[in-house]
Amino acid sequence: MAPTPSGNPSVRVHVVSDVHGNARDLARAGEGADALVCLGDLVLFLDYADHARGIFPDLFGVENADRIVELRTARRFAEAREFGARLWAGIDGDRDAVVEKAVRKQYAELFAAFPTPTYATYGNVDMPHLWREYARPGTTVLDGERVEIGGRVFGFVGGGLRTPMRTPYEISDEEYAAKIEAVGEVDVLCTHIPPEVPELVYDTVARRFERGSRALLDAIRRTRPKYALFGHVHQPLARRMRIGATECVNVGHFASTGKPWVLRW
Repeated sequence: MAPTPSGNPSVRVHVVSDVHGNARDLARAGEGADALVCLGDLVLFLDYADHARGIFPDLFGVENADRIVELRTARRFAEAREFGARLWAGIDGDRDAVVEKAVRKQYAELFAAFPTPTYATYGNVDMPHLWREYARPGTTVLDGERVEIGGRVFGFVGGGLRTPMRTPYEISDEEYAAKIEAVGEVDVLCTHIPPEVPELVYDTVARRFERGSRALLDAIRRTRPKYALFGHVHQPLARRMRIGATECVNVGHFASTGKPWVLRW
């Protein structure tokens, strides 16, 4: 919990999402804030804007990264999986172990950059089983849980829904809905993925609809939080909109902007 500082009539919370390896800016993201909220996707597996960055090009080279981005952008997911399988067949060692080693290297740097206090949940590309190992005192990991920050109740739901991309933390619609239900009524509802609204889930650069949650949309309409905050869609058609009493905000693609979204009250 981050109480309102003595003599300070307001609370300032900085919110980031889709960090994707940007440890340098993450280390400054909490400056001037009473708390930092992180909505996940710490790992950088493949940067669609710069194909030379990430675990994939480190393992397979930029040309192969170019090719898999081309296939995925064209929604040729079966071809992309076959292409990826051929590449992995040429790697010595267990695939999961190779990826986890690379993710651990990124997590060590990223979790060290979190300020105190930080409240964080997982993104769809994250590996939840590693988080509690790297989270230091002052970093609270929440998923399907609530916490009070400065007198307001924040609810956190991490992960994404199943897609052809098959990222590490995709779960069933039923499991996701159960976490939304567990959070209940809150002042600020924090998730990695957006509610299932076309303007909020469409990525204008990737030219595709990402998966949003119908259960999240229903909960927003039913419980009427003051804010619903999320990320996941890097270049959304709409960055914010009001749904009933709730201000829905995509807090931005932190990997590229390096700037947190600011919430004050």
